[in-house]
Amino acid sequence: MEYWDIYDKNKQKTGRKMKRNDWHMAPGDYHLTVLGAVQRPDGSYLITKRREDKEWAPGSWEIPGGGVTAGEESAEAVAREIREETGIDVSDAEGGLVFTYERVNPEEQNNYFVDVYRFVLDFDESDVRVQDSEVAGFKFADAEEIKKLGEEGKFLHYSSIKQIF
Repeated sequence: MEYWDIYDKNKQKTGRKMKRNDWHMAPGDYHLTVLGAVQRPDGSYLITKRREDKEWAPGSWEIPGGGVTAGEESAEAVAREIREETGIDVSDAEGGLVFTYERVNPEEQNNYFVDVYRFVLDFDESDVRVQDSEVAGFKFADAEEIKKLGEEGKFLHYSSIKQIF
């Protein structure tokens, strides 16, 4: 069973934990997630396509990300998620945390912070090893292509992270 730390409205750990995806959070409680954009020196970004059998947002394009497990730091989590989903190791890459945004969803009992990272790394297609259970495919896209996908509703979180591109 995976657990997440519970944070307060100031993004401070409370010392309490929750089961992953247990959407029965009290008002004022948050969990932490991460997203990591990986850019090549030519300006293109590695984006992945969600499998069609995913319960949420099947077939959508996105950047790697996921939940921060209990006891894990945000930077560790984003490096882990990128490595798990794409096989790319950003531990020596240029870049880091760019910004954090907050979502409050009282009707869903799901409040969270999202730490958004950008890394610049020289790599090519042969370096990418997608996680078959999560990812249907990948491609390199420039900011304009990502914007177009976002405007078409085909790129997850685009309105919240567009300034990263």
